Amino acid sequence: MAVEQLKTLVIDALEDLKGRDITTLDVRGISGVTDYMVICSGTSNRHVKSLADNVWVDAKKAGFTPLGMEGQQTADWVLVDFGDVVVHIMLPEARLFYDLERLWQVPAAGDSDSSDGADES
Repeated sequence: MAVEQLKTLVIDALEDLKGRDITTLDVRGISGVTDYMVICSGTSNRHVKSLADNVWVDAKKAGFTPLGMEGQQTADWVLVDFGDVVVHIMLPEARLFYDLERLWQVPAAGDSDSSDGADES
C-alpha cells in the first residue's frame, strides 16, 4: 500500500504549489518500469522546478527515497523517479508535444487499431 501513499503524497505536493492539469496514469500491466505516472503542468520554468523540488522534499520527509531527478537545469520537463511512481512535470508546450497521456493510454477492449493490411472495402 506504500505505492498508493506515495502517489497521494505526490499529488498533494503538486497541488500545494498549484500544479496544473494533474493526471495519474495507471500503467501496471503495460509497463514493467513503473506502476503509476503522474503528469502535471507548470506555468514557467521556475514553477516546474519548484513543483519538482516540492515533490522531492515532501517525499523524503515522509520516508520515501527518490531514485533520481532529471531536467532541473532547463526545467521545461522535470522527471522525478521513485521507481513505482514516476512524476513528469512539464511546461504546457512540452506536454502537448510529447503527449504522454495518449502515448500511455490503454486501448479499450475490442478496439482494433492495428493495421494488419486487410482492406475493409
